[in-house]
Amino acid sequence: MATLLHIDSSVFPGQASASRAVTDAFRKAWEEQHPGGTVIYRDLAAAPVPHITAVAHTAGFAAPDAHTPEQAAAFAERVKLIEEFEQADAVLIGAPMYNYAIPSTLKAWLDNVILFGRTAGETPSAKGTPVTVVASRGGSYAPGTPREPYEYVQTYLKAVLGDALALDVEFIVPELTMAPHNPGMAELVPLFEASRERALQEATTRAKALAERFAA
Repeated sequence: MATLLHIDSSVFPGQASASRAVTDAFRKAWEEQHPGGTVIYRDLAAAPVPHITAVAHTAGFAAPDAHTPEQAAAFAERVKLIEEFEQADAVLIGAPMYNYAIPSTLKAWLDNVILFGRTAGETPSAKGTPVTVVASRGGSYAPGTPREPYEYVQTYLKAVLGDALALDVEFIVPELTMAPHNPGMAELVPLFEASRERALQEATTRAKALAERFAA
């Protein structure tokens, strides 16, 4: 059975989070197709991974037999995250936009997982693995909108996940998520609702399609 690596990074719990609502829909559809499969779940808000340190960083460029005790310990933690990533048949990431960028907890996970000579470089170890990113955002940063130049979440993750790690990246983008909470955006609530419903449908469709691929 296939293995799904599911990562959430929103600071909001449950349905209070736009990205979690969509990743949850994806996961439920996936599990319906793979009731006996494996889901590795990391909630980076509830249990953040360590931000990269000089010790952990330099350990990635040194031979294991040359590691200091501190490097060995730090690298062992990175390897756990890397192996989870490598063993996944598909990856699901909730990546809400905070101040134009991804949450720092998600950046910390990426910094640990990206290892040149293994997950990145000439022969990335997870090359071609499908990754679905739920990139929720409070406003609209779509092409042609005034805020398009400030869209750094998809731009960054395309570079990291697609180029550096050579994954097969697809985005689901629920937007205008602040409309129900900001009186100044009240007229945009119908657009938010439409975006949310579209994202939930895309998540279910994407999950079923991937599940069918691995069941074949």
